[in-house]
Amino acid sequence: MSSLSLKDVSKSYGSVEVLRDINLEIDQGELIVFVGPSGCGKSTLLRMIAGLETITGGTLEIDGERMNDVPPAQRGIAMVFQTYALYPHMTVRDNMAFGMKIAKKPQTEIDAAIANAARILQLEPYLDRLPKALSGGQRQRVAIGRAIVRDPKVFLFDEPLSNLDAALRVATRIEIAQLKESMPESTMVYVTHDQVEAMTLATRIVVLHGGDVEQVGAPLELYERPANTFVAQFIGSPAMNLLEAKVTATGNTTSVQTTDGGHADLPIASFESDMDSVVKLGVRPEDLTVTDGDDFLITADVEIVEALGETTVLYFQATGGVPALIAKLPGIHKIAKGTPIRLTAAPEKLHLFDGKGQSFLYR
Repeated sequence: MSSLSLKDVSKSYGSVEVLRDINLEIDQGELIVFVGPSGCGKSTLLRMIAGLETITGGTLEIDGERMNDVPPAQRGIAMVFQTYALYPHMTVRDNMAFGMKIAKKPQTEIDAAIANAARILQLEPYLDRLPKALSGGQRQRVAIGRAIVRDPKVFLFDEPLSNLDAALRVATRIEIAQLKESMPESTMVYVTHDQVEAMTLATRIVVLHGGDVEQVGAPLELYERPANTFVAQFIGSPAMNLLEAKVTATGNTTSVQTTDGGHADLPIASFESDMDSVVKLGVRPEDLTVTDGDDFLITADVEIVEALGETTVLYFQATGGVPALIAKLPGIHKIAKGTPIRLTAAPEKLHLFDGKGQSFLYR
């Protein structure tokens, strides 16, 4: 298995620039997940690694060897597509063996590789079935097995769970996590628009937006220390609340006042030049708590209540005119629509962003 390096990689279609100066170092054994909204370039970047898209600029290396002009079949990669792309007239065994037969591998080697992949993916009872006799999750496992038997340098997954229903998606996600544990030396690159998949599977997450890398880091690092407002609102569900605020005091801590009249002292060092600056105060819905005192961040009237049992989700419009906000409270809370409410959060759970949307922690 191998490392992967992208140096100043870019992609353009004529005058339209899709990806700009992508720099990534992916170590052997990592499972890297590309996430971002539709059109951000994540699937294009994966296809460039696979050799299915040409690289306009920069260098792609696998194990230190330049791959820009190497044909896909010679890159030592295996790709699992969004659609299963199984041959309907072939059994599971034949689907998994097809690539190795084309490569003229010995039958003993083919049989051993299929037996190993079937064991890892728990497909042994289905080897003689046709794809039409399998569930969606089983078909996706066959597609993954077809990649495993090739013993590639790098595995590429292009939204492999998007065609499954919710229950199958969860089950197959767990199976992919178990697959990675059973193949600790394997290097995997995984594309998804589902942040839950990214948070649960990734060694590191690459957040893409508009052709640029916004942040790279471990899942909890992105959740706890987002570099900017885009990452802050993309990672986490429901999305982070952003409040308009003004810096009122600086030093070893930073004091801010919200448009609601709320106040917070954040354990973030600031600078004298930030005094009176208009900033964004970020707080995750799950970090908000109800308070009866004068020490509050938000004053609001509840507009919608979702009683989910394990949590109660409140939607409301803050009185200061900021966009609609969300609070996610643990357990059952009997709060009626229209109830005026005050919310607060622990200072260490708050995030501060400057006028350009950049986190104060990364300045």
